[in-house]
Amino acid sequence: MEHPILSRIRNESFTPFGWFAPREMDDTRFLILIGNAGPAMFRRFARERTGATMDEWTKRVVDQLAEDLGAKAAYPFDKPYHPFQQWARACGVAHQSPLGLNIHPTYGLWHAYRAALLFPVEFDMPRATPLPHPCETCAAKPCLSACPVSAFDGRNYDVAACAAHLHSANTCMAGGCKARLACPVGRNYAYEPAQIHFHMEAFKAAHTQ
Repeated sequence: MEHPILSRIRNESFTPFGWFAPREMDDTRFLILIGNAGPAMFRRFARERTGATMDEWTKRVVDQLAEDLGAKAAYPFDKPYHPFQQWARACGVAHQSPLGLNIHPTYGLWHAYRAALLFPVEFDMPRATPLPHPCETCAAKPCLSACPVSAFDGRNYDVAACAAHLHSANTCMAGGCKARLACPVGRNYAYEPAQIHFHMEAFKAAHTQ
C-alpha cells in the first residue's frame, strides 16, 4: 500500500518523483520532489486557472497541500533559486538526455519538477531503486536528428535557431518539439495537444525577437 502522503500528492494531480532526507538543510528532515508527469496536472490547471499563470496556479495549489501535510513548499521559480537539479539527483530520478533536458526512465521527457515539499520530520519511506539511464542503451538517438533546424548536437542547444524557427510558419508550434517527440522513452506519458501548444507558446513568448 502506498504511503498516504504520496497518495495525497497524486490526488492533487501531481506526481511524487522521489524523496530523501537532506542533511544540510536547516529545519528540513525530509524532502519530496513533485511535479507533472503526463497530462494529469495540466488538465486540472486548464480547468482551474481562471487567468493565473502556471506558476501562480501551482503555488496556490501546492501551498495549500503543504499546509495540509505540515510541510513547507519550495518552487523552482523562487528567488534565490533552489537546487532542484541537485535534489532530483539526490532522489535518484535525474538523468541528462542528449537534448540537455532531464529524462526520467519511466516518464521520459514528459515531466517537469514543479515544487518540493519540505518536512520537519523524517518519514519511513523506502527509497526507490535508481533506474538506469535510458539514453545509454539508445544507439540511434533519434532526438538528435529530428529537429528541423538542427538545434541539438548532443552537447549544446542552439536556442536562437530554435526560437527563430518557432517565429516562422512551421509545424513545431502545433505539433510540439520534434526532437522531444522522437524520443522513444515514456511515450505513454506524452502531453496532449493543448498542453504541448501551451508550452510552445510560452517558450515562443519568452524568446520573442
